Amino acid sequence: MRRIQLFIVGNFILFTGIAQNKFTLSGYIKDSLSGESIIGATISVNGQSKGVTSNLYGFYSLTLDEGSYLLTVSHVSYQPKVLDLLFEKDAELNIGMIPKSAVGTEVIVYSKRRDANVKNAQMGRVDLSIERIRNIPAFLGEVDILKAIQLLPGVRNAGEGNAGFYVRGGGPDQNLIMLDDAVVYNTGHLFGFFSIFNSDAIKNTALIKGGMPAQYGGRLSSVLDVTMKDGNSNKFQMDGGIGLIASRFSVQGPIKKEKASFILSARRTYVDALAKPFIKKSSAFYGSGYYFYDLNAKINYRFSEKDRLYLSGYFGRDVFNFNNAKRSFKSNIPWGNSTATLRWNHVFSKRLFSNTTAVYNDYKFKFGAAQNNFEVNLNSGIRDANLKMDFDYYPLPQHKIKFGGLYTYHRFTPNVVSGRQDSVVFKPNNEDNKYANEYALYVQDDWEIGEKFKLNYGIRYSGFIQVGPYTKYRRDADGNKLDSTVYKGFETVKPYGGLEPRVTLRYALNDETSVKAAITRNYQYIHLVSNSGNTLPTDLWVPSTYIVQPQISWQYAAGFFKNFKDNQYETSVEVYYKDMKNQIEYREGYTPGLEDPEREFVFGRGWSYGAEFFVNKSRGRFTGWVGYTLSWTWRQFSALNNGEKYPTRYDRRHDMSVVANYEVNKRWKIGGVFVYGTGNATTFPESFYIIDGVLTQEYSKLNQYRLDAYHRLDLAATYTPEPKKKRRLQSYWVFSIYNVYSRLNPYFIYFDQTGSPYDGSLKVEARQVSLFPILPTVTWNFKF
Repeated sequence: MRRIQLFIVGNFILFTGIAQNKFTLSGYIKDSLSGESIIGATISVNGQSKGVTSNLYGFYSLTLDEGSYLLTVSHVSYQPKVLDLLFEKDAELNIGMIPKSAVGTEVIVYSKRRDANVKNAQMGRVDLSIERIRNIPAFLGEVDILKAIQLLPGVRNAGEGNAGFYVRGGGPDQNLIMLDDAVVYNTGHLFGFFSIFNSDAIKNTALIKGGMPAQYGGRLSSVLDVTMKDGNSNKFQMDGGIGLIASRFSVQGPIKKEKASFILSARRTYVDALAKPFIKKSSAFYGSGYYFYDLNAKINYRFSEKDRLYLSGYFGRDVFNFNNAKRSFKSNIPWGNSTATLRWNHVFSKRLFSNTTAVYNDYKFKFGAAQNNFEVNLNSGIRDANLKMDFDYYPLPQHKIKFGGLYTYHRFTPNVVSGRQDSVVFKPNNEDNKYANEYALYVQDDWEIGEKFKLNYGIRYSGFIQVGPYTKYRRDADGNKLDSTVYKGFETVKPYGGLEPRVTLRYALNDETSVKAAITRNYQYIHLVSNSGNTLPTDLWVPSTYIVQPQISWQYAAGFFKNFKDNQYETSVEVYYKDMKNQIEYREGYTPGLEDPEREFVFGRGWSYGAEFFVNKSRGRFTGWVGYTLSWTWRQFSALNNGEKYPTRYDRRHDMSVVANYEVNKRWKIGGVFVYGTGNATTFPESFYIIDGVLTQEYSKLNQYRLDAYHRLDLAATYTPEPKKKRRLQSYWVFSIYNVYSRLNPYFIYFDQTGSPYDGSLKVEARQVSLFPILPTVTWNFKF
């Protein structure tokens, strides 16, 4: 802790002693039409590598020697802007950029800096604007950022149509997923087939899968940082879309022009409404149905050039109802996330920018069922209150220093069951809630040492404390309670903590070629342990406790980056090795119950390694990428598989994605996606025995078998009408086909038993379950 404080103070002393002949230009970079801040816009100086990048709120600061400079401002989605400026005093300048989509003629727009993938020290980072994601064929017409990132090398999906993802051998809980700084614990609708992110409300998506900077922590594998739109500050605007299973509608506009704005975006499925007319009231299942909905809201207010306030929120629910009148049975199962984020931006000086964030976060799962006079209810979830401060300090163009800290109070609710039989109410001996404090301090520097070397280095100290109220029991070998220790509120039960160094180095061989290397250490204090192949809303998040230790990983990565044809083609090869300690699985033979799940855990280690190949064409009428990953992912537990190593269920030897988009003319765009992946690892019964007339199975070693390979082709065409007269209403149609050649990919395998063991007619056959054949869809999108 003291070393971190000395490091921060030392940097301030070093960099604030800058000579008097240096001047600073600072301000915000915005969309000229909507007033939205632009994330990741690059200001380069005289065409050199020297320059700065706008932060998450569009703020930039550039300090140079006195003199005249030619500054170029660029971003993937905007027309480049060139400024000829004289640095003779400190100045403020807000820069407006024109979107590429608003320019009638073709404009060559470069991805931030054209050579960003070669020149930046960051490894494994991909920024995807929502405009680019919209060009990718979508499952059932719903644009989905999680399915888009699954097409990148090193990222694999959780299953057919599933929004869950695994990064470089990590589990689904090892991804830090944030929406406007609020951690999202459940990212899927419809049991994971759609993500919770409504594309109309999203501005930018950044995925970091290697070389995680010190500002991020709490997970081992990756960061997915999703930013909501701020709202159009210049004019009112309405957007929406009508599809086969869901519709969206958004409204945004100024509250006070160029001072305050808002956005409100909603989405809902209507499968229940479409099916209802076809279910007769006399049917035993009348009243059954499923739907989900999302609501995103954001408001921002600029008090002055130095102070801005943002308030954003998300509320989403899945609701599943099932009725069976013949059996007098009915059930209601709602689950979902609620988040609220309050952020205050303050500019202390032209070189020092701060952001203070307060977050409330709540995920709940409920199950309610009733039959005749009997009722039962189950609740589980996790709730967070978070406060953090981040500072951006720009002493020189060669340095961008970021430092800050955070604190989170967690409340974990296990499966809590209650019920009623007539007038008798019962509450079984449920496990108590668990509470914890989590905190971290960090400092990092992005240092351009020269034309050849660039270093991104930092350190993070994180801590986690399980606190009361809590009762710790001492048990015998059979699990019976013998004695207990009672902890009062906020009393320490078990503390954990450690340093997390992060270093990434880039060496430029020439203007179009570089090599990079990264070493990162990560701690993870909360865990999602699943008993199924996919993440489900019933899965429980559990904290590190006196029994469960935090997961710890070291990741080593190296890469070669090369661009061609004036940076029109980007290529890269990255290799990695990740070592993971304190991995968690359920014991063999586990069945869900009301007992504390941590008593059913076993602990071991994991490791993964592989190579990722990426070719990306970023400009022109034809764009797209090819990604290929060769990887191995292993686990080893003394209590599982006889202590032998085994591949995880998401181990995938070969994984390939091909994404292509072509602009035929101003009216038509076409796109396609092809994916191929080695089949999931799985465990099958190898022998069947008849004991006392009962068929008994003997299973193989863990994940010894593979399902058939997964592959699929999707196609899409976008038609944008060109009215003869300019209209306020603008619209376009998206026609898409999911799984063009109707490949029946295996979802799971089960074994069917026919005949009788008594007459020798018994047969056991393996049967495959597949979900989605060819699925054509059409969506109408509008804006006015």
